[in-house]
Amino acid sequence: MNPMNEKEALGRMAAYCSGAERCASDVRKKLDAAGLAAPAADRILATLMREGFIDEARFAGSFVNDKVYFNHWGRIKIACELRRKNIPDDVCRDAIAGIDSTDYLSMLLSVLEKKKRTTKGKDDRDVFTKLMRFAAGRGFEHRETVYCLHRLFQAVDRDWYDDTE
Repeated sequence: MNPMNEKEALGRMAAYCSGAERCASDVRKKLDAAGLAAPAADRILATLMREGFIDEARFAGSFVNDKVYFNHWGRIKIACELRRKNIPDDVCRDAIAGIDSTDYLSMLLSVLEKKKRTTKGKDDRDVFTKLMRFAAGRGFEHRETVYCLHRLFQAVDRDWYDDTE
């Protein structure tokens, strides 16, 4: 199979970016996998950014929206994934700041309610701990998780729970 030339690669990457929001690191991986030389890949990335096919802020906003509303991820996990994709910290902060706090807490409460129905434990304290671990794995902050779990476990004896953290 013949290697791709620069013009063909640019056309393919433009089509790739037109299908969905992409970040520069995703496009770079595709170009590297196609065996394109680094200088040619740099020129293609610069062209795609200049022509608006790649926009890191637009990508970050779309990524955050999708992960919150479809995957039900927390802010911590989303921030880690954006960093893994080499999105600048200020762009990450701005995108994550765009999450509506009321919707976020409502979604977290809904996710925890659903998980609580299927979580088995010897007592409420055990279930509470398992739900805390579950939420941490999804990337939710400790404070928000505790707030939502308090709402779910209103009848639980509070002597085993310390709210000072």
